[in-house]
Amino acid sequence: MTLNRRLMARLLTALAVGSPAAALAETKPADDTAKLAFFEKKIRPMLVEHCYACHSAETKPAGNLRVDDHKGLLTGGNTGAAVVPGNPAKSLLLTRTSTGDAKRRMPVQGEHLSEEQLADLKTWIADGAVWPKPKIPASLGKGKPEYDQLKKDHWAWQPLKQPAVPTVKDTAWAKDDLDRFVLAKLEEKKLPPVADADKTTLIRRITFDLTGLPPTPAEIDAFVKDGSSDAFAKVVDRLLASPAFGERWGRHWLDVARYGESTGPSRNIPYPHAWKYRDYVIDSVNADVPYNRFITEQVAGDLLPAATPAERDRLLTATGFLALGVKDVNQRFKVRFVMDNVDEQVDAVTRSTLALTVSCARCHDHKFDPIPTTDYYALAGIFTSTDNCAGVRNKMGGGGLDYYDPAMLVKLSSTAPAADPEKVKKLEAELAVAKKAWDEIRGTPKGLAKAPNGQPVQRPFRLKYEALQAEFNGLTDPAQAGHAVHGVRDAKTIADTEVRLRGEAEKLGPVVPRGFLSVLNVPEVKGINPAQSGRLELAKWLTSPNNPLASRVAVNRVWQHLFGRGIVSTSDNFGINGDVPANPELLDHLAGRFVQDGWSVKKLVRAVVLSRSYQLGNDAPATHLTADPANKLIWRHTPRRLDAEEIRDAALQVVGTLDRARPAASPAKELRMVEMRDNGPEAKNINEAADKTEHRSVYLPLLRGVTPKSLAPFDPVDQTLVSGNRETTNVPGQALFLLNSAFVRQHSLLLAEKLLKEKDASDAARIEKAYRLAFGRLPTAKETDRANAFIGEYESSFRQQPVAVEKPKVEPKTPAKKDEAAAPIIDPDQVDQTGESVVEADVKAKDGRTAAWLAFVQALIGSAEFRYVR
Repeated sequence: MTLNRRLMARLLTALAVGSPAAALAETKPADDTAKLAFFEKKIRPMLVEHCYACHSAETKPAGNLRVDDHKGLLTGGNTGAAVVPGNPAKSLLLTRTSTGDAKRRMPVQGEHLSEEQLADLKTWIADGAVWPKPKIPASLGKGKPEYDQLKKDHWAWQPLKQPAVPTVKDTAWAKDDLDRFVLAKLEEKKLPPVADADKTTLIRRITFDLTGLPPTPAEIDAFVKDGSSDAFAKVVDRLLASPAFGERWGRHWLDVARYGESTGPSRNIPYPHAWKYRDYVIDSVNADVPYNRFITEQVAGDLLPAATPAERDRLLTATGFLALGVKDVNQRFKVRFVMDNVDEQVDAVTRSTLALTVSCARCHDHKFDPIPTTDYYALAGIFTSTDNCAGVRNKMGGGGLDYYDPAMLVKLSSTAPAADPEKVKKLEAELAVAKKAWDEIRGTPKGLAKAPNGQPVQRPFRLKYEALQAEFNGLTDPAQAGHAVHGVRDAKTIADTEVRLRGEAEKLGPVVPRGFLSVLNVPEVKGINPAQSGRLELAKWLTSPNNPLASRVAVNRVWQHLFGRGIVSTSDNFGINGDVPANPELLDHLAGRFVQDGWSVKKLVRAVVLSRSYQLGNDAPATHLTADPANKLIWRHTPRRLDAEEIRDAALQVVGTLDRARPAASPAKELRMVEMRDNGPEAKNINEAADKTEHRSVYLPLLRGVTPKSLAPFDPVDQTLVSGNRETTNVPGQALFLLNSAFVRQHSLLLAEKLLKEKDASDAARIEKAYRLAFGRLPTAKETDRANAFIGEYESSFRQQPVAVEKPKVEPKTPAKKDEAAAPIIDPDQVDQTGESVVEADVKAKDGRTAAWLAFVQALIGSAEFRYVR
C-alpha cells in the first residue's frame, strides 16, 4: 500500500503542473545506453564467436534457434525460449552453456564459455537482455502526402452511387434497366448496337457461359422450335439449376482462390484434402449461397455458429481458402515462413474481394494506392493470430515426412472409425522392439559399417521402424483416414503484430493494432474482439454494403465472365494502376442491385444474360471497330475462345464419353505429405490418372507444377496468384496438340467409329450429325460437299500407303490385304509434345474408311469454330 501511495503521489504531482509527458516520464524505463554498450562490448562478440556458426542467418539454424536475432532468442527453438529477460535461471542460453553435462553443453565444437563470459551473459539477461532497437523511419504510419487527395479523387474509394436510369432515344430496344445504361453510352457515341444473335448462336453461347459445355442437338432443337416469349428464360433457368452451373462458375472462383493441391515451389508437398474445398466451392455456387456469406465462410468459417456436425465440417472446409496457397517449406527460418504465409493470405483476401494490391505495402507505403505500411500490418496481425493449418511446416533440406505436421490440420467433427485396439496394441509393441534395436545400432561403428549390398548395416532397422510407424499412423491419425481438412483456426496466442521494417521478418518496428484499410470507411465495423483473431470482423468489413469495393468487384467479375471483358478490364486491380470503368454508372447500378437482391450470384447472372446487351450478335461494322475496337461499350457480343477446361470437356461431350458424375475425391487424396520429385513417379501417376479420367476438367488433379496434359496448351490458370482474368493466347503449340495429341486422336476415333456404326445413315447424314455435335449447327451444302470430298480423297490416299511396322513392343501380325492395311496416318515415331506416342489410335483404324472419318472428326475438333463461342 505504501508503494502504491508513493506512486500515486508522484503521478498527482506531475499532473498538478499540467505535464502529462512528465507523468509518463516517471514510468519510463531507465536510460539503456550503458546496457547497450555492455551488450555491444561483451555479449554480441561472444555470440558471434561461439554461437553464430550454428545458430544464425548464415547457416541452417540448429534446433531452429537463432541467436543473431532478438526475437529468435525470445521465441527460442525446438526446446523453448533461449532467453527470458530478467530471469537467467529460466534462460536456456545460459543453462546450456554452463551445464556440467558434457554431452549437452554448448557450444558443441570449440572452446566453452569462460567463467567471466558466463557471468557477463548472466548479467545481461538479468538486466533485461537489452538489444539495440532498429531505427524507425520518421514517416512510418503517416502515409504519403498525396494519399488524402487520392482518397478523394480515385473512383474506386468512393461510396456506391445510385445513378438514375438514363433516358434513351430507342425506347423499344432495352429489355432491362442495365440495357438503358449500355444504350445511353452507345447513343452518346453514335454507335448503334448490332442485330440480335440467332437462336442457334444464342443457345450455344449461353450453354457454354453458364455450364462450360456445348448444348446437345436435342436442346438446340427444343429451343429453336419454342416460339414462346419466355423461351430463352426457360433455357437460362434450366442451366442455372443444373449441377454443371456450379462446376463452371465454381471454377471461376477457384481461379481467384489460387486453388492448388500442393504447396508449389522449392519442395512440392501434396495437399491430399484440398479436393474437399473444391467441392465446397462447387456446392456453394450451386446452392447460391449469398456472396457475402460465401466470403465470410471462407475467411472465418471456423468462428461461425453451426447447428449440426455436418454444417460445422462444411464451415471448417471453407477456410481452406486461406490455407491452400503456395508455401516455401524449404524456408530455413520459421518467422520468415510464417510472415511469408501471412503475406500470401493478405494478398489472396484483398485481391480476390477488393481487387487491391495490398501486399505492396509489406515493405513500404504503397507506391500508388493510399495504403500505408501500418494498414498492411493491421491486417497482418489478424493472420499472425491465426494458425495456418495446411498440415506442413518449414524445414530446410528435410526429407520423408519432415514437412508433414498432422497437428497443423483441421480435424473434422466426424470421427474416424475406431481402430482395432488389438492391432494398435500389437503395432505399439512391435514399434518398441524395432526402435530399441535401431537405437542400439544407429550411429555406431557397427551400424555405419557397409553390408554386402553397399548399404549401412543400420539401414534395414530404420526401414523396418519407418514402415511400422507409417502403418501405426494409418490406424491412429485421423488425417490419414481423411477426417481432416486444410484450413485455419485461431492461434493460441492472439495479439497484434509489429511492423516488419523493410518487410524483413526479424526487424521489428512498433506494434500496430489489428484493423482494416483506412482508405475505406465502414462505420458499422468498429473494432476487433480482443479474444479472437479478428477474421470474423474482417469478413464483416469486407462484405459490408458500405464497402463499395466488395460489390463492385463481384459484379465486375460476373460481367467479365459473360462478356469476355469486365466493365473494369483489370478485374484484380481497382487501384490507381488499374483501368477505369468503361461505364461507371452501369457498374454502380449493378453493384447496388446485387446487394439489394441479397448478394445472389444466380439472380445477377440471370438478369445479365436476359438483357438485350447479352443477346446481341457478333457482327463487327468497320465504323464501330474504329471507334471502339475493344468493344468496351458493348455494341456487339465479342467472340471468345473457350478456356482449357471447356475445350477438353466439349471434346468429351461431343464424342459422348464425358462422365458428368462427380468423382469421389481426387487422385491426390492418395498421396502422402512428402516431397514430390520433379518428374518423379508421383507426378507421373497423377498425370496418368488425369489422362484416364473422363470426368469434367474441374475435377482433374491440380498439383502445382503438374498440369494435366490435356489442359496445358490452352492457358490454364496460374495457381500461384489470384487470377481473375486468364490469359488467352493463340500459339503453334495449341495447333500441334490438336493435330498430334493422343487425347484428341483417340477421342476422334471413338466418334468416327460411332458415326460409321449407324449402318442405315448416308455419309451426308453422318457429316450433318458430326457438325451438329461439334458446332451446334447444320453444315451448309458447300461444307457437306467439301467434307465428302475430303473423306473420299483421304480414304483413297490411305489405301495407297505402304504397310507400317508397329513399334517393337507389338508383335507384327500376318500382313493384311492391301485395301485393309493398317497404315499409319502419320509417322509412327511421331510423338506429341508430352512425349507420348500417337500411333496407338492410328493402328486401331484398321481400314482406310475409319481412318478418313477419324481425320474428318479431328479436323472439326481442331477447328477455330470448335474452340470459339460467338
